Amino acid sequence: MQDNEMKEKQAEQEAAEAKAADQETAEAAEAEKAEEAEDVKNAEEAAEPEVDPKDAKIEELQNRLLRLQADFENFRRRTNIEKEQLSTFVTANVVGKFLKVLDNFERAEASVEKGDNVDAVVDGMKKIRRQFEDAFKDLKVEEIEAQNAKFDPNIHEAVMRGHNPELDDEIVDMVFEKGYKLGDKVIRHSKVRVNTNE
Repeated sequence: MQDNEMKEKQAEQEAAEAKAADQETAEAAEAEKAEEAEDVKNAEEAAEPEVDPKDAKIEELQNRLLRLQADFENFRRRTNIEKEQLSTFVTANVVGKFLKVLDNFERAEASVEKGDNVDAVVDGMKKIRRQFEDAFKDLKVEEIEAQNAKFDPNIHEAVMRGHNPELDDEIVDMVFEKGYKLGDKVIRHSKVRVNTNE
């Protein structure tokens, strides 16, 4: 009976040792797997170099700069096209206003060649002049007032000095060529003679 008990204890002890050995083997295998996984992870990290945050920021800024340059180029190209279209439109508008004047000049020319009434030709020229003035008015082009005005280098161009004691100094006493402006922009300065009493 004692023998049986001893055998049972010995069997239990052997079973416990076998179980402990199995557990050790499983733990060792698990540790080995974890070590292999760590090695694989380390190898992957070594293969993919770590990205420096500064390098990432530089790359982001370079990409943004390239996009901005492309956007600016597109904007510049679009603006140039719009400017050309606007210029063509404005030119066509101005030319349209003067075509009627040109037609009347050609009629006046034909009338002079036929030797028609000179008074009619003079009358026609006056009408053409009115058409010019109307076209300028439509375009908001104004004549620069110069005669007897104080000389202003912003709108007048002095081509001569005159002497007239009846006028003050720096007064325009003669206009050689009329000047014109569009709003505040001078298209052509008035060519004038300026009075000096020295």
